[in-house]
Parts: sequence; structure tokens; C-alpha cells
Amino acid sequence: MKQDCSRTGVFARVPLRQARILCRHSREGGNPPAAAKAWIPACAGMTKWQSTIMKARWLLTTLFCTAMGLAHAADPQDWAGLRHFQADNGALVPAARQTRRVVFMGDSITEGWSNSRASVFTSPARINRGISGQTTPQMVLRFRQDVIALRPRAVVILAGTNDIAGNTGPATLEEIEGNIASMAELARSHGIRVVLCAVLPAKRYPWAPELLPAPRIVALNAWIKDYATRNRLGFVDFHGALADAEQGLGLEYSGDGVHPNDAGYAVMQRLIEPALARALR
Repeated sequence: MKQDCSRTGVFARVPLRQARILCRHSREGGNPPAAAKAWIPACAGMTKWQSTIMKARWLLTTLFCTAMGLAHAADPQDWAGLRHFQADNGALVPAARQTRRVVFMGDSITEGWSNSRASVFTSPARINRGISGQTTPQMVLRFRQDVIALRPRAVVILAGTNDIAGNTGPATLEEIEGNIASMAELARSHGIRVVLCAVLPAKRYPWAPELLPAPRIVALNAWIKDYATRNRLGFVDFHGALADAEQGLGLEYSGDGVHPNDAGYAVMQRLIEPALARALR
């Protein structure tokens, strides 16, 4: 039976507070005070043992509904967003043998590119597979269905900033690099040409203001460029074109210091088009 936890937020706060009151007064050998009785009328006149039983019931109910609410919100069965583009992928016309199809794999920066006046998605052959907030391990898990299965001629990979932000937990540069390399290797093993992109500059993440990401971004980009050179992959240096003197994304290119505005996307468009032309030759 499905537990209705649509009001978990309110439900959880009240009983947890009152359970703490019950717990404290049980330990002290007294009955719940008037404040607790007002919220839990059945507590009136309880013995110490009855108070303990009521406290346990409230705690168990609170924990169960809180867990159910979090489970529904986080959708742990689709952590990588495998169903996100399922319908869109199914609706695509199968790619021809000499296709010029290009898939863009990434996060919110890629996702938001479709809505910019400087969008590169001007043809059905340009496919956006960016998902806001995603990190490289999530992209690796959905790479087969969102890239390989679509049989593109090339893939553009712009990823890593959310890993540095800790969106899915702490990540070392080696782990991020390994995930990017895995995507590139998967693509190449299926005859898909690869264009790797430098991570955009950022001095601060609004959702993780305690972090100082700029040095790690610079280091990651140095590895991406070197990896692309060693493996003869395409490489586009978005960072060098967009960074200010402090290695951040300048105000002229962004409203929040992380996501490009139209001016920022215009710079990215100018840089990506020659790389795509080379990859599609």
C-alpha cells in the first residue's frame, strides 16, 4: 500500500518536536507538559511507560514518512536521468549512414543553450542532451542511450563543473577525468568523433558559496586539453575566451557567474562551429 506523505514536511516537523518533548519528560520521570498535550491530546494523564510508547510511535511514523517523502523527491531509481530523454530518443528518426547528427552531452549549461538567441541547435541534426545539475558519473551511465544509440557522427562533451561543485558528493580531479575519458572512449569505440570542451570559468557557485572552484577548473581544463591532444580529439577552449582576470565568468557573459547569458553563448557558438565543421568532415 502506498503511503500518502504529501504533507510530510508539516507532519514531520510537528511530531518530531513533540517526540523530543516526550522523550525528555520520559527520561525525567514526568508526564508531558501542556504544550505537548495540546498537540497530542492522548498524552494527557499518561504514565511514564505510556509516554515512552507514544514517543516511539511518533518517531517511527515521522521517520517513515520523511524517508518516503525523500525517496519520492529524489527518485533514486533514476539517479542518472535514464528516463529523462526516453520519449525524445524514441521519437528521433533513425540516423542515415552519412549522418551529420551531433549530440551535445552536458549539464545545465548545455541544456540552456537551446533557449539562447545564440543557440547552436538550429537543425534537427543538432541534439541537446544536457540535464541540469548533472555530474560526469551520471552522464557516463546514460551515455549509451543518449549518445551511442542515436548514432551521431560526433558528440560534444561539456562536463565537470557540477562535479567540482559537489552536486553528487565530493569528487577528485582524477575521478572527473576518468569519467570524461570513459565517455570519449565509448564514443570512439562506436565510430563517433569526439569534441571535448573546456569547463567554463567560475569563481563561486551560488548553491555552494563556500567553495573556491577556479583553481580546480583550471587544472581540469589543462588535463582535458592534454587528453584531447594526445588522443587526436577535437578541443574547444570556452574557458580561455570567457574568463576574467580572476578566472571567473565575467558579468558581461553571465548573470550568476556560472551560466552563460546570450553574450556568453554567442562566444561559445563562435568557437564550437569551426570544431564541428572539422569533426563532420
